[in-house]
Amino acid sequence: MKSADRVLDVLELLAESGRPLSHTEIANQLNIPKSSLTSLLRNLEARGYLRMVLGPNSYELGPSVLALARQARGGFDLKKTGSALIDRLTQTVNESSSLNVLNGDKIELLYGANSSHALVYTMRVGDRAPLHAVSSGKAILAALPPAERDALLAGLDLARVTPNTITSINRLQEELKQVERDGIAFSFEEYTLGIIGIGAAVRGADGRPVAAINLAVPSVRYNEHVKMELINALRTTVGAFEDSMRLAS
Repeated sequence: MKSADRVLDVLELLAESGRPLSHTEIANQLNIPKSSLTSLLRNLEARGYLRMVLGPNSYELGPSVLALARQARGGFDLKKTGSALIDRLTQTVNESSSLNVLNGDKIELLYGANSSHALVYTMRVGDRAPLHAVSSGKAILAALPPAERDALLAGLDLARVTPNTITSINRLQEELKQVERDGIAFSFEEYTLGIIGIGAAVRGADGRPVAAINLAVPSVRYNEHVKMELINALRTTVGAFEDSMRLAS
């Protein structure tokens, strides 16, 4: 029961504070030993109930809190709406697509639809990937407020997944600037050899990214004509998703 009480205490404290609080501030105000609090905060961050922001280990409420509140009052269902749009996107372009959400320092696949081609990238619900190596992760990073993005980047392990993975923070930051300008992110065989990813963030009414949609196409089917077809279909899907959220709010 003590652990459950502490979780609720942390969430209530952050909700009442109106600003991010540091690890030390939370520990002092709730009288929780720092060693115990560290594990608790990490678990809440990994589940999306907290997110780290710029500052000395500072935290604020994460997207899972809002998602839980929406579900409780019968509001917008991210997965339900997303699944229909993802199915339609894959039917339109016949390439695998997915709906993804930020989960700690990873991107997690919430729903996927697979192409009917013999050569296909298979989307699996629950799969997690490093933010820097996939198009949906880059799309989310580029859409975050600069201070929050910088704080998240500072803690990322830019591990090499394939020979094409970006492992330089400077190069990644330059690419994210381009993604921020264009609204479209790419992964050129950076997570899976032979697969090119194209992703875009889905933004809520406050402009923050709530999810990302991506397409995965084998490089042998990719060319400039296909690229523009996929980008147009992706933008149409993102627009429909954001319209649905506005109508539900």
